Amino acid sequence: QVQLVESGGGLVQAGGSLRLSCAASARTFSNYNMAWFRQAPGKEREFVAGIVSSGRSTSYTDSVKGRFTISRDNAKNTVYLQMNSLKREDTGVYYCAARRWGVPSTTGNADYWGQGTQVTVSS
Repeated sequence: QVQLVESGGGLVQAGGSLRLSCAASARTFSNYNMAWFRQAPGKEREFVAGIVSSGRSTSYTDSVKGRFTISRDNAKNTVYLQMNSLKREDTGVYYCAARRWGVPSTTGNADYWGQGTQVTVSS
């Protein structure tokens, strides 16, 4: 069982930055591939960024490439999402997800989910 707890969300003006953190309870955190998803009001949850267990490979949805960076610190059992140049369309609840085999890429293939943290970008 893996428990995930997100933090770092908040209200920010367009063009600003936020860093989200996701702390995991698993002692074997380094065995899990991780991802961030988000869900805007009235929309489906979507993949934002993923990172393999070693941290050596990352992936992003096109709309955040060049603005967001996913990283992890296996010694601290934590994955991060650095979000720069935020836009109003980045507003939503951001969720952390873990998967033992493969990076979580859809809502259907993640093994564990956090409760989410709200990000609101104002103009």
